[in-house]
Amino acid sequence: MAIIITDECINCGACEPECPNTAIYEGAEDWRYKDGTSLTGDVILPNGKQINSEVFQEPVSDEYYFIVPDKCTECKGFHDEPQCAAVCPVDCCVPDNEHVETEEVLLGKQRFMHPEN
Repeated sequence: MAIIITDECINCGACEPECPNTAIYEGAEDWRYKDGTSLTGDVILPNGKQINSEVFQEPVSDEYYFIVPDKCTECKGFHDEPQCAAVCPVDCCVPDNEHVETEEVLLGKQRFMHPEN
């Protein structure tokens, strides 16, 4: 499953540079699927959603750091554990029960976004 940042976030920013998928953004920041990935132009995500990876998307949260579920792989393919959770000083990076995915699906997302790895 993806990781979510709860409203207990203190906006310290420790998590953002740790994400190998660039799935973490500061609150109120527009984001793109192409950020930190190999995605370009129009693509179909592993979940079947059609997007243009270069178009800015609206923030998931306006108040605190957030994780884009479609880009989160729980660091599978890069690390043994989610790095955001490992560095969070208030333990607000937790499993997202709304986005439950198997390890196989998470690794597929990782290969989709980073085919060179």
